[in-house]
Amino acid sequence: MSTSEKVERDISSLRSTINWLVSEGDIIVSDKEVDPDAQITGLQKKLDGSLGLLFRKVKGYPHLEVVTNMFANRDCINKIFGWKDETDRTRKLRDALVTPVHPTEINHKDAPVQEVVITDDLDVNKWVLAIKHTELESEFTIGSGQTVVVGPYFNGGSHISYNRMNFRWGNVGTFQISPGSHMWQVMTEHYGDDKPIPLTMNFGIPPGAQLAAGSGFDYVVLPKGCDELGVGGAIQQSPLRIVKAKTVEAYSLADAELVLEGHLYPRDKRFETREAEEAGVQGKYVFHPEWAGYMGKAYKAPTLHVSAITMRDPKKSKLIIWPMGVHTADCQNNDQMIREAAIFELCERLQPGIIQDVHLPYCLTEWGGCIIQVKKRNQIEEGWQRNFLSAILSCSQGMRLAIAVDTDIDMYSMDDIMWAITTRVNPQTDILNPLPGGRGQTFMPAERMTAGGKEWTGSNTRFEGGMGIDATFPFGYEKDFQRPVYAVDKVEPTDWFSAQDVAKARERMKGWVESLSRTGR
Repeated sequence: MSTSEKVERDISSLRSTINWLVSEGDIIVSDKEVDPDAQITGLQKKLDGSLGLLFRKVKGYPHLEVVTNMFANRDCINKIFGWKDETDRTRKLRDALVTPVHPTEINHKDAPVQEVVITDDLDVNKWVLAIKHTELESEFTIGSGQTVVVGPYFNGGSHISYNRMNFRWGNVGTFQISPGSHMWQVMTEHYGDDKPIPLTMNFGIPPGAQLAAGSGFDYVVLPKGCDELGVGGAIQQSPLRIVKAKTVEAYSLADAELVLEGHLYPRDKRFETREAEEAGVQGKYVFHPEWAGYMGKAYKAPTLHVSAITMRDPKKSKLIIWPMGVHTADCQNNDQMIREAAIFELCERLQPGIIQDVHLPYCLTEWGGCIIQVKKRNQIEEGWQRNFLSAILSCSQGMRLAIAVDTDIDMYSMDDIMWAITTRVNPQTDILNPLPGGRGQTFMPAERMTAGGKEWTGSNTRFEGGMGIDATFPFGYEKDFQRPVYAVDKVEPTDWFSAQDVAKARERMKGWVESLSRTGR
């Protein structure tokens, strides 16, 4: 498609969103064949945080196109959903959490994802893109699908999330579930049932649903039984469309590109890789990278038994898969934004009006940490920031670092954050450790160390406890912590220098100076 063609904004499906963003120049397109064996993610990492990438030809998958990096840039995400800036996005997403737009069920004949139904040729790796993130991995994995569970298995609500899979046995694949997650809650409740759990795995879904799928471990605000598909609908400002699955008692996203229908067998546990299976050891051999920024490990996991593959008709146009490389800006942004909104809502429920903004920087790794910005309006509100920090660390399983700052801090600049910690934190009184011995996340190597010589599994590890840092100054001491404000809004460098010279000078401005020059601090 030529970028000169005018395409109207339509985010009701992945392909319509891509067409619009290509026309806007926010996605760049390649017609050269790309290899799923480390090339896709290598290019994604090389261009991390920039434009979306669309590959028209994929080695081994003549029926597929691949898009990635669509969520790599936060300004682009704001553009997709119509948000003004970072703060506006967090508040609008918070509204989506508390006022979901319930999905609409449609008929089979109207569902694009059921144009083709396959029940005999169920070699999943033939139809669904499997990738290697790095050259360290021994096997390919599928992590680009979203689990959908609607109805009784989710207490009458709707659930959507990611679960990594490896289809080592044709139509049977491992289905990794993070301990404590919504799918873990579903599996635990039905672990002893005589029948398996019906569900669908949805690929190439609308971006609003994609963003909703990134929620996780924020279950005070999004408890089991909530309407996560409704959150996705609220994000895109129109209901997501769902359709009954063809072979299981479950629902699919009608506007997805491809769907795996099947049953989860909680007690049929198998090793994620042959290497781990032959050694008979969990948590030792690498699989693919994890959100914490370290190589993930192979475990024994429940299995998904696929009974049907449904899809848009690939003879009309190629299917589009969105493989998000783990520990990339694409993945981090997808998983952090709902959490930012959930943390905002959590603090607002505890004591309204104090929380101003929430940010989960890339370097704090999705579920690993957060920064909150507070405004104390009177002496009585002094201390609430510590209540917030303790609540956040308690309600976000495995969070290791939560930092509170004042409104004069640029919370989107880690340099400004470090300055606040350096100049405002009393190490004797302002560092909190409220949760030693609680439950954390085994994807953090430091937590795995607590297992000692045992296998690095959730049952053998213990959480060291998250750290809360109160980097705010005490109420009433505003003048003592007053920052200088230079007259940057009253001078324009081009009044003294050429535009070319000013541009050249600004090219050399890196790091903290970018924030300070903008704010005048």
